[in-house]
Amino acid sequence: MSGLLTGAGGRIPASVLTGFLGSGKTTVLNHLVRSPGMARALVIINEFGAVGLDHDLVARSNDDLVVEMIGGCLCCTIRGDLSRTLREAPWRFARDGQCWFDRVVIETTGLADPAPILHTLMTDPHLEALYRLDAVIATVDAATGMATFDTQSEAVKQAAVADRLLLTKTDLVDETVQRAIRVRLAALNPAAPVITVTDGAVDPSLLFGVGLWDPASKSDDVRRWLAEEAHHGGNHHHHHHDVNRHDDGIRATCLTFDTPLDPMAFERWLGLLTMFRGADLLRVKGIVNLAGHDAPVIVHGVQHVFHPPVELERWPSEDRRTRMVFITRRIDPEELRGTLALMTLGLSDVQLEGLVERVAADLPA
Repeated sequence: MSGLLTGAGGRIPASVLTGFLGSGKTTVLNHLVRSPGMARALVIINEFGAVGLDHDLVARSNDDLVVEMIGGCLCCTIRGDLSRTLREAPWRFARDGQCWFDRVVIETTGLADPAPILHTLMTDPHLEALYRLDAVIATVDAATGMATFDTQSEAVKQAAVADRLLLTKTDLVDETVQRAIRVRLAALNPAAPVITVTDGAVDPSLLFGVGLWDPASKSDDVRRWLAEEAHHGGNHHHHHHDVNRHDDGIRATCLTFDTPLDPMAFERWLGLLTMFRGADLLRVKGIVNLAGHDAPVIVHGVQHVFHPPVELERWPSEDRRTRMVFITRRIDPEELRGTLALMTLGLSDVQLEGLVERVAADLPA
């Protein structure tokens, strides 16, 4: 298997394209696959139902493109199907004995929760050596997005976990409507840039190669994420954004700590938080200053699943503060901060059993 990857230059970046029904995912994908930068992309489309309409539309846009369609529900059997497809892809679609594609784009059905795909990419041991998660891209309909967010929790979650937000159909609404949905998106996901898309056209360089988790350039990726997070307001001490009550309790909380954190306390706190409220930790990412470490540690998680922490070779800037962004559901920022504050106590005089009881008491039900 490893020999087939030689032509792809190591681990292959995988991007997830999501967005609610009718928000323009397939239109965007059709434009992307026509661009030169997507000439070596494998596209995997999940459609709910037996008729692969999106599959046919995208396949016709580029004769050289390989499009694999998976039917079914992403939160059920599709996880196994996706894992199998990705494991088999390098040799199944090989050309002259080599893996020809250097990028994978997975388009979800409009009703999908993207978390199962992210879990698959992050936890399947067979995929870890082949692929790395690059970015989650979500399309949002400017004309109907506000109403969709009010009634469809899946749409809220799609936008909340994205690294890039594509605002489509802006030509159908006036500036007031656009401004309102941008405010709402900023509250849901302050670290994700919002990119206006007209008729599906978007520059691929804005969407790909933007992930935090490329081992070859971790410091650059972290610097880029921190710049985006700062631009959108996350650098304020203990800053958070609340969201409209219709957003099913989903909100972004940005936390900073000026002093190094106790490594053992931080690890146990994170474990306890995922144990009690993992389903509501939609996405967590951050750069952490741990006592006794000369370089920062990167954390990245989706619900119960966390990548193993990665220590960088150096700090990406002179700023040595811990900075973390939490996208959560029905977790009050004050209660989240309260459990984090337990870390500052250290564990020298606190038994683990007592810490569990205190965290459990402080965590929201």
